[in-house]
Amino acid sequence: MTSNTIKKISIIVPVYNEEEVINKFFQRTRKILEKIKYKWELIFVNDGSTDSTLPLLIKLAEQNLDIKIINFSKNFGHQQAVTAGFDYANGDAVISIDADLQDPPELIPKLIAKWEKGNEVVHAKRKSRKDGILKILTATIFYKFLNLLLQTKIPENVGDYRLLDRKVIHVFKKLPEKNRYLRGLSSWVGFKQTFVKFHRDKRHAGKTKYSLAKMLKLASNAVFSFSRFPIRLARYLTVIFGLSSCGIFIYVLYSWIQDNVVPGWASQILIMLIFTSINLVILSIISEYVSRIYNQVQGRPIYIISDTYNINKSKHE
Repeated sequence: MTSNTIKKISIIVPVYNEEEVINKFFQRTRKILEKIKYKWELIFVNDGSTDSTLPLLIKLAEQNLDIKIINFSKNFGHQQAVTAGFDYANGDAVISIDADLQDPPELIPKLIAKWEKGNEVVHAKRKSRKDGILKILTATIFYKFLNLLLQTKIPENVGDYRLLDRKVIHVFKKLPEKNRYLRGLSSWVGFKQTFVKFHRDKRHAGKTKYSLAKMLKLASNAVFSFSRFPIRLARYLTVIFGLSSCGIFIYVLYSWIQDNVVPGWASQILIMLIFTSINLVILSIISEYVSRIYNQVQGRPIYIISDTYNINKSKHE
């Protein structure tokens, strides 16, 4: 791109049943984008919404060619929706942001300013957040525990609100893994990284789409994708209980020689429970890795697109 060519900023917005907030989000975001010196595109990825989110988006897209829509055939998940946005974005910098207005669009110019200074990954980091105490506590514990296990540390108090330079997006497109944890990948890719701090608000409307099951799945992706601790844990447990079994065998043999064996089923049941439990733990860890390998070699796409709107159109071009 030549120096006199106006660059473009792509905004990726994954949405799932956000009919209550989508218009407000667009109004606030458009005000910000119309003030920046770059061309822009706003890419909404509809992740199988079952409410009126898609019709509302189509109405907005009909009024502005720089509003683009990727409509999934069903709900594939937040990380897959953001990935689809990356695949279709053609901006020199790409910003991912959720539509619930907890992450303020007003931060976009600050992210761009950091990018203009040569940073290639700019994370939006929460100085404070208006979430429930339980959510804040569990998130804090999780990231501290996760970073104890990882060589590549994942920034704490950082979600999926960030700016990525075009060269980083090219790297993301080459990554073949199916079970994606974008927060971890954003740190793993390297490049010059920095932060912009902000205060996180409550949801403007509606309810969070991250159920406990989805949060646990995201946590599982983080642990199994970026740490070898689970498989090492299985090995450690095998060694510990293997040595314990040797000790128990020696004790039983010694008692038999001393003719001091007391018949009883309690000790046998206890030993069986211990070794059965450890076998189940090890098998569950191995099965998790095997299931991920199976999912990977199947080669199925991580998302399927039903329709697109304005993808190859722009009022700027």
